Amino acid sequence: MEITIYTDGASRGNPGPGGYGVVLLAGKYRKELSGGFRLTTNNRMELLGVIIGLEALKKNESRVTVYSDSSYVVNAVEKGWVFSWEKKNFNKKQNSDLWKRFLKVFRKHKVRLVWVKGHSNIPENERCDALAVEASEKSDLPPDEGYESRFRENPLFDTKTE
Repeated sequence: MEITIYTDGASRGNPGPGGYGVVLLAGKYRKELSGGFRLTTNNRMELLGVIIGLEALKKNESRVTVYSDSSYVVNAVEKGWVFSWEKKNFNKKQNSDLWKRFLKVFRKHKVRLVWVKGHSNIPENERCDALAVEASEKSDLPPDEGYESRFRENPLFDTKTE
């Protein structure tokens, strides 16, 4: 069975509170997922949405098409950049914690990523956007440890570089 996943990420400020939204479709089945963090970036939430969608799959070797409006995520995979980054141990690459997590789950399935234009009336993409924004607006959001740990490691870290 072909599985379709739509994903989106949002950040109110970049960095700022952020969230991701996911819609999984398989035959007659539909599942929506979302989550948020108190301080993160848009790119992290875009990537995390894809990861969460793939991690939700119960059977390995699934055929999956992921639709995302993130050229950052789609190009990194479809143009092979992430595999080059991996060979160099993600040296000086942003979001290496998430890219490593992505590759682990990506390799369990047969995944194709497709870029879609955001805010272009694609119903499932619009739903993901709404889920991501809603998640980012919740109170008492948890920390994005992968992002915030960089501040602890280097207090001079420039948050505007992503």
